[in-house]
Amino acid sequence: MAQLSNRLQRLAPSATLAMSQKSSEMKAQGIDVINMSVGEPDFNTPDHIKQAAKLAIDENYSKYSPVPGYPDLRQAIARKLERENHLHYTPAEILVSNGAKQSVCNTVMALVNPGDEVIIPAPYWVSYPQMALLAGGTPVFIEAGFDQNFKITPEQLEAAITPKTRMLILCSPSNPTGSVYSKAELQALADVILRHNDLFVLADEIYEHINYIGQHESIAQFEGMKERSIIVNGVSKAYAMTGWRIGYIAAPEWIVKGCNKLQGQYTSGPCSVSQKAAEFAYTASQDCVEEMRQAFQRRRDLIVKLAKDITGLEVNMPEGAFYLFPKCSSFFGKKSIVDGFAVNNSTDFAMYLLEKAHVATVGGDAFGDPDCFRMSYATSDENIVEAMKRIKEALGNLK
Repeated sequence: MAQLSNRLQRLAPSATLAMSQKSSEMKAQGIDVINMSVGEPDFNTPDHIKQAAKLAIDENYSKYSPVPGYPDLRQAIARKLERENHLHYTPAEILVSNGAKQSVCNTVMALVNPGDEVIIPAPYWVSYPQMALLAGGTPVFIEAGFDQNFKITPEQLEAAITPKTRMLILCSPSNPTGSVYSKAELQALADVILRHNDLFVLADEIYEHINYIGQHESIAQFEGMKERSIIVNGVSKAYAMTGWRIGYIAAPEWIVKGCNKLQGQYTSGPCSVSQKAAEFAYTASQDCVEEMRQAFQRRRDLIVKLAKDITGLEVNMPEGAFYLFPKCSSFFGKKSIVDGFAVNNSTDFAMYLLEKAHVATVGGDAFGDPDCFRMSYATSDENIVEAMKRIKEALGNLK
């Protein structure tokens, strides 16, 4: 019987996209579902950035772009890294891709050989282990649960490293937990990495600007780490430009050349108009970024307050991004007094909230932490209040 390749059969579908799809189907049936499953700002792209895109169309930016992105955009990114992160990169050390997701995958495919180990702190973004598997690598998980604020320790990292370890994937601010590594914590992890030759860190910094504790810290800042770091970032979250599909890596030039070779064979350069919009996003006023950050912080405070008011949930205080990752394991083994719906794990828990409360969330199983579930608060204050009211009521029916 005809079947798909072994490569594809090793992969799992995205749980976040699956839950979002199910909530969309329910909405199409006329059910009032509040979608808190997808990590997407609810803001529109700022008008001045949209105007730059319109101008780019009028100026006929409609041809193929260079594979690594327009030189002007790469220069704008280099200036951003210098200005905001005090990191010096040349445009030749930057590659622009079709979203930060492709930037991550490019890097993994360029550096990881079959049999290489990729260390992934858990909880993790759902796609990291799948990308490691796609490259023929072996994901190695470090458990960093609720009690340690979802952050790994240097001792845990050292214990996980073997002669086969090629890469650590580190996301700060984190999806799905909102945890942020401090400068001291990153320095301690860097000290471990530098003790091991040919070990690289993929630093996913896409939530850099959604930070509630002050300045973002990059692991690339420490002596010796720029040569070992691949920074991934983009415009999706900070500028509400998810659909424009612009991400980038900043890395040693030999890695950028490798990713360029790969990208040249399967997507070529990213959308020309999106690149001109992204260039303007980085070079124009950054007021819009701060306005959105403040709104997210207000929503963070609101959802944490409401979640702490629900008996049975354990809630930490996220320091960045726009996710809450509460512990819900106290509900496992319970059933609905209304219809007997059984909740045995976090996937059941998320399905219960969708079907009974009409709130779409994602079970923690998909993120490597079966005791928790993820809610995105990148939605209106009104939606947050209504969603938490529905969740509280639905959970009250579990006995």
